[in-house]
This record gives sequence, C-alpha cells and structure tokens, in this order.
Amino acid sequence: MIAAGRSLALIAASAGFLSTTALPAFAGAFGLREQSAEGQGASFAGVAAGGGGLSSMFWNPATMTDYPGITSSYVGSAIFPNGSIRPNPLTPTAIFGSSNGSILDGGLASSYGAYQFNDQLWIGYSFNTPFGLQSKPGFAWAGQVYGRSARIVSYDAAPSVAYKINDWISIAAGLQVEYFKARLSQALGVLPTSPSAILEGDDTSVGYTLGATLKPTPWTEVGLGFRSSVHEDVGGSLTTPAGALPVKAKINLPEELTLGVRQKIDAQWTLLGGFEWTNWSRLGIVPVTSSGIPVSEVPFKYKDGYFASLGAEYSWSPAITLRAGVAYERSPIDISNREVLLPDANRIWASIGASYRYSEKLSFDLGYSHGFVAKDNIAVVPGHPQFPTVGLPFIASVKNARFDIVSASLTYRWDNPVETIPVTQPIIRKP
Repeated sequence: MIAAGRSLALIAASAGFLSTTALPAFAGAFGLREQSAEGQGASFAGVAAGGGGLSSMFWNPATMTDYPGITSSYVGSAIFPNGSIRPNPLTPTAIFGSSNGSILDGGLASSYGAYQFNDQLWIGYSFNTPFGLQSKPGFAWAGQVYGRSARIVSYDAAPSVAYKINDWISIAAGLQVEYFKARLSQALGVLPTSPSAILEGDDTSVGYTLGATLKPTPWTEVGLGFRSSVHEDVGGSLTTPAGALPVKAKINLPEELTLGVRQKIDAQWTLLGGFEWTNWSRLGIVPVTSSGIPVSEVPFKYKDGYFASLGAEYSWSPAITLRAGVAYERSPIDISNREVLLPDANRIWASIGASYRYSEKLSFDLGYSHGFVAKDNIAVVPGHPQFPTVGLPFIASVKNARFDIVSASLTYRWDNPVETIPVTQPIIRKP
C-alpha cells in the first residue's frame, strides 16, 4: 500500500498556471526506503548483503540464496512525519497563512518469497511500493499557487532468479513491473477562493534488478544490488474550470545502486555497513504535452542522492537478536530546487530493532527509526526552477521537520527444515 507521508513526483502543468511538484519522502526526494523491518532496525546498514533478512531482496535479489527451502516474509511500516512551512512576512501572500502538518501519517506494506529449486537455483518474488506520497498543505494558504494537495501511488512486482555459483558467489536478476499513478491539485490564483487545477495520470512500465553476493570467508558477506530506472509514459488529464485537457509526460524514475557488508566479529557480534547512490539527477526538465503540443514543463532539476549507514547486531540468545544503526542521507533537494510540496533536506537516521525466532519455521522482526532533518528554507525566487511557471516569489522557513517510523515483519518457512543429527563417534553397522 502507499505510504502516506512520503514523497513522490507529481507531474504538473498548465499553460502558465500549473507547475510541477513533488513531496518529501524520507528516503530522499520521493523514494520509499521502508521495505524491511530488520533493515529498519539498523538504519538499513548491510541490507544489500542480507542485513535486511529475506526483504534484502528489494535491494539485492542474490541475497535469497541465504534462505534454503521455501520462505516468505511480510513487512508493514507506519510513518509519522512532522513539520510546517512558515512564510516570510515579506512574502506577498504571507497574509494567507502557514501550512501546518501538511505531510500526512501513513503506511506501506511489502512481501517477499523465495523457493530453492535445487542446490544452486532459487526463484523469488517481491511486491513493494518504491515511490509514494500523500500531502495536503491546505486549500487556502500562502503557498497554494504552488500546491494544495498531492497524492502518488506506485506498485512494483518483481519476479527474480538467483544462481549460487559456489559457496562464495551468488548472482541474480529480476524484472520490475511497476504501476505509477499521480494526482496534483494547486490553485489558479492567490485568493483563498481561487479554483484549482488538477493534474492526474498513470502508467505501467518495466525495469529490471541485478545483484551479486560474495562470501570470501564464512564470517564475511559483501553484496551489490542494482535497481534500474523505470521509464513511465504518464497519460491523464489536466482539469480546470474551463474543462479537462488530455496530457502526457515522460518521467524516468531513478536507478539505484546499493553496496552492503556484513562482518561477524565473534559468535555474538556482527558489524553492518552500507552505501547507496540514487541517480536523481536524471530528473531534469520533463516536458508536458497535449496532442503533441508542449503546454508546460516539469523543472525538477534534482541532484544525486546518497545514503551511508553503519550498524551492529548482537545475538542475545539463540532466539533473540538486537540491532542498532545510524545513517546520514544527502538529499537531492536543496535551497536551489526546494518547493512547498517538497521541503526535503539532508537528515540523520537513528534506529533500533530486534528479532525473535519463535521456532525453526517462524520469526518476527521489529524496527524503529527517528529522523533528524536539517533546518532549511524555501526560496521560490528568480533562478529557482519552479519560479517561471507562476512568477510569484515565495520565501518560507521549514520548522520542526522530523519523522518517526515503526516497522514490523513476519518470516515463515513453509517446508520442514532438515535437522542435523550431531555425530560424536563413528557409526558402526552390525552385519
């Protein structure tokens, strides 16, 4: 399901009135990172090397070879964002007020499955929401010409195949089939009673995933995963009081490369590390057309996003594992392109989590993260990519920006695990 309170791109255009917008996702720009409760508890450190359990398949499908038999995992996350936009008193529309709590609470769910076909071949699947947002700054407020409401949903189904070359190396590849839908509403004027222009559209397109894991020693695992760009040809309508106009826009959702490391120190401690690059800079200027004629453009002008994380796991007992992690995320959004529906900024993650192995077949995971978002401002002024679409300056500060995320998951092995019988002396058969 869609995670309300995360950011996604909303393509918007209307000859001289409507501009493009997107909303802040706590994974940078409009991505959704909350795909793993186990990974959540360590700020996603090491997820590409299996640090997220079976849900590591989202970042690296080769990690499924760590799971023998037939295994499924189900993940749910609740997201609680906070923040407000306070217009500068000198902003022309400041008299119409602030946006308080515009980013809505929400949640998302994902699921994973892996089937070991033989000693070397695995097949698997994942269902995710890689992008999403739901925001409602308000119908009448100072920034309404740049955004009244926004909603995005995306659903991604990814079948994959993994091959275990030997005990050291596994490789995998998969297909992404992604449905994308967006709806944006913003005012056609500055007065509170101004009508809205509504842009909405959807598309289904495909991409791919690749992954590999390397185990140079029994205590070390390194993973590298890649999620390709998905090219969406969004078709829909732009509705104003004058009627509905059919429109199209092509948006290339960014590819992502993730490196993960898991290093066991002893029987109890495991260190985790991760680094992620997201090619947000491919979102530059997106033309919007009607019957082949340009009617506007979507000036994202994002920069690349980066996410670096460190964490650790402690095996408290055979049944209980504790974990924690921190991360620093550099957002693709800064003062040069920040807007009212996307007041994104750099942030620090701090997370804790735990796993409980109820039996050989069933386990549970819980993760919690708090995000400290850097203080920053919005300055839609000459030079800002969104300013030409409206021509009205908007300067504001983003106050009390932070977020809390809680994730939980259940992992179940459907077949019967083979029990190893310890042998302490040779078995002698009598004739």
